[in-house]
Amino acid sequence: MEQKLLEAVANAVSALYGVEVEKSQLSVQKTKKEFAGDMTLVVFPLLKISRKKPEQTANEIGDWLQANTTLIKEFNVVNGFLNICLSGDTMLATLQSIDNTEDFGIQAVKEDAPLVMVEFASPNTNKPLHLGHTRNIFLGNSLSKILAANGYRVVKTNIVNDRGIHICKSMVAWQLFGNGVTPESSGIKGDHLVGDYYVAFDKEYRRQIKELVAKDETEEYAKEHAPIMQQARDMLRLWEAGDEAVRSLWATMNGWVYAGFDETYKRMGVSFDKIYYESDTYLVGKQKVEEGLSKNLFYKREDGSVWADLTKDGLDEKLLLRADGTSVYMTQDIGTATLRFSDYKIDKMIYVVGNEQNYHFQVLSILLDRLGFEWGKSLVHFSYGMVELPDGKMKSREGTVVDADDLMDEMVSTAREISAELGKTDGLTAAEIDDICEMVGMGALKYFLLKVDPRKNMTFNPEESIDFNGNTASFIQYTFARISSILRKAEENGYSISLNGVGNIEPNDIETEITQHLASFPAVVKQAGTEYSPSLIANYSYELVKLYNRFYHDCSILREENPEIRAFRLVLSKNVAKVIKTAMSLLGIDVPEKM
Repeated sequence: MEQKLLEAVANAVSALYGVEVEKSQLSVQKTKKEFAGDMTLVVFPLLKISRKKPEQTANEIGDWLQANTTLIKEFNVVNGFLNICLSGDTMLATLQSIDNTEDFGIQAVKEDAPLVMVEFASPNTNKPLHLGHTRNIFLGNSLSKILAANGYRVVKTNIVNDRGIHICKSMVAWQLFGNGVTPESSGIKGDHLVGDYYVAFDKEYRRQIKELVAKDETEEYAKEHAPIMQQARDMLRLWEAGDEAVRSLWATMNGWVYAGFDETYKRMGVSFDKIYYESDTYLVGKQKVEEGLSKNLFYKREDGSVWADLTKDGLDEKLLLRADGTSVYMTQDIGTATLRFSDYKIDKMIYVVGNEQNYHFQVLSILLDRLGFEWGKSLVHFSYGMVELPDGKMKSREGTVVDADDLMDEMVSTAREISAELGKTDGLTAAEIDDICEMVGMGALKYFLLKVDPRKNMTFNPEESIDFNGNTASFIQYTFARISSILRKAEENGYSISLNGVGNIEPNDIETEITQHLASFPAVVKQAGTEYSPSLIANYSYELVKLYNRFYHDCSILREENPEIRAFRLVLSKNVAKVIKTAMSLLGIDVPEKM
């Protein structure tokens, strides 16, 4: 619709003023609510061409469009703005085009399309996924879908932090207190079981510190010399040395965690194309740093530590290898990047990581560029804000953070309670109720975390997220189910859901507004991909649903006696549902046919 109007305006300028203009030079926007019209052309950029006053230029273009096209039925001019009322034929043609396009708003991915790699999740194997991971994972998964919808080839990756002192803490505690317990023998999910022993380590560590302090040792000494911490350090050294028994226990306990993670990812509707492990990447990173050192890209200090001097880039100096030769996180990220670049011909790399790591990725970009990675300088740190829960809303297994599994269980339980109270599941089977409550609960969680600008910190309130009348997934899902019901009844009554033969109607204001909003969906998908912002898709969906509910309240659909108007309204409803389903799928959210 917008492109046809821009093309017509370009033809008008050529015919009226003898100057060819590109569509990109023209500006058309939705008409403000206080003025009559559907689309508004800003004529100020054209005054140098017309050499006339804004009002005269706008009137001349409006007259030409009305006389030479079927796009508009009338227009009005306010200062330098040409407000255009689109014709019924234009609305019908626009809706017909949307209806004919099965994957409306989605670009096909070509074999030679740019390859974008998106890293998200990045858990540690010493505890379950938690609330912070949920926002990260949902953002990364949605961003991957949006980029694919914009025609990019996308590879979803995950880097697992599976080595280091924090992993050894869980292992030591299991040896001391576990008595051979396993997920199978305890009935506890693997990642939660390992997380419990991480907590047990901390509890014993604190007890030992208090005991040493009571013997007149300083707290600093106690923290350094607590026996259980010494055991963890010894275990880390054995792991680094490749000790067979330690490596075997490490592989076993990590295996428990991976099985637990897989269950959580499955429930979240998330998968990865490639998973990398720090236990593999840190050695590669050390090799790349040594190569950089040999090429004088880095330098070594007297104590043997290796550093990068970034002062010419306006930063400071960055440690890459400690004096004892052990790696730091930056080294591991360099190693991970090296492996990824050897596995895939990456055109762009996107890291979905919280905003507390902004400086880290600024440094990583410079270092990767120095080391010769073509995409290093242009890597994207998709920086997002932190998410918290209101105090006292939910208790976590560890007492300090909220486990993702607990959060999802709570969301589905809340969905079940609210749906039952409102009668949303009346008449459904137990299996249907289970499916719907899972969709509603998980949809509420994802949508609430995604509808906010990702750069902002946020507070997630479980109860507010399930509101069948607010800016929530529940409101959108219920509207989709309502439309599905309307379409089922239309088919049962043998009503036409087609625009064939429809041509003698003039859509009313709300029908026109909905058609325009539908037509803008591809542009919103493109903008969401360009700005890396799933929130644009979420809020577009909410606005569409609000418009449809206004239409549903004001206009008869199944009871409309005029068959052409009824057919138009059914096709409009059908395509609202189609776009809702597509938009929500880009957020990783399912929509139920019944509710």
